[in-house]
Amino acid sequence: MISQLGRYEVISELGQGAMGVVYKARDPLIDREVAIKTINLSLALEEREEYEARFYQEAKAAGRLSHPNIVTIYDVGRTGDIAYIAMEYLHGRELRDVLNENKTLPVQQVLDVIIQVAQGLSYAHEHEIVHRDVKPSNVMIIRDGHVKITDFGIARMASAAVRTQTGMVLGSPKYMSPEQVLGKLTDQRSDIFSLGVMLYEMLTGQVPFIGENVNAIMYQTLNAIPAPPSNANPAVPEMLNYIVAKALAKDLDARYQNANELVNDLRACREALPRAADVAHAAKRPAMITRTMDGDEEAKPVIALGLSSSFDSNEATMRLAAMTASKEEVEELSKTLRTERPSMAEINRAAPKTGVSHHARHRSEPARNGGGYLLLVIVALIVLGLFSALIF
Repeated sequence: MISQLGRYEVISELGQGAMGVVYKARDPLIDREVAIKTINLSLALEEREEYEARFYQEAKAAGRLSHPNIVTIYDVGRTGDIAYIAMEYLHGRELRDVLNENKTLPVQQVLDVIIQVAQGLSYAHEHEIVHRDVKPSNVMIIRDGHVKITDFGIARMASAAVRTQTGMVLGSPKYMSPEQVLGKLTDQRSDIFSLGVMLYEMLTGQVPFIGENVNAIMYQTLNAIPAPPSNANPAVPEMLNYIVAKALAKDLDARYQNANELVNDLRACREALPRAADVAHAAKRPAMITRTMDGDEEAKPVIALGLSSSFDSNEATMRLAAMTASKEEVEELSKTLRTERPSMAEINRAAPKTGVSHHARHRSEPARNGGGYLLLVIVALIVLGLFSALIF
């Protein structure tokens, strides 16, 4: 491992990037930790000069970007055959690592991440910079769920280098837009397509275009229409299906024309999601029981105030009448409610729940007459309720 890059003191190796090694280093001038991405310039002299000039041009352009969702570039330089970019050192994790562990994330969290990435892309596009390699490994999740995009301006250089050497286009095939696959000029809508692929993966656990090799993936990107994310993840709302479909439109004119449009739709979708507090509150609300009498043209909801159905039902009313009224009165109520008269066994089973003993059935005649008045009141209330329902 090298120990010095320009004035930067290399501390450790962080990993392998697309074009070289990524290091953790220290800037001794201000005692600040930085991340350094290196790029190998071991090309033929003529190719090297052209590539190096473009590298500095792209790096400087990316260095002008100052946005909360874009990693800050501090410096650019060269040591021997190695060009490097010194940038903000982020204490966090790549989104790629997060997805490798969790496959899919809660819809709310997915929207939070994608909105932040889209905001960063929107800012870059306004400054005429296209990322060209939007994918989970170029997105960092840092403390408190804050998101930063990395590798701005670098993807184009990697692509140019490989074309110079082999005539092929380098990229991340699973996240490339159709115009990238065809080798056409790209604009901000290409980044939006790649972000749509990333959104699809975060919602479903897999990318929308799959193949056994690069050619198969590219063919799928150009020709296949992926299934709606909700097919794989029922938690995905219908509105988000449409957002994904528009981001992944193969026709440039049918796609989101700028990242701001995408941000607005994603925010509207997030606002429409049920909040956790609302879901918990709804679970505590009284149940809504819908019932209808035979012959009613329209069923009307009846609010049951937390009562068990053994209490809030026609059958319960009949059991109460059978225990308190005369046989004739019970028969009349049975016809009115169109409910069969309960047997003594049914009354005995229900009595402990309602707190009414079947011994009440064997009261004296005066008590039975009192029960008749109660029955008349019950019937009157029921008839009045049915009359009101028909009117209103």
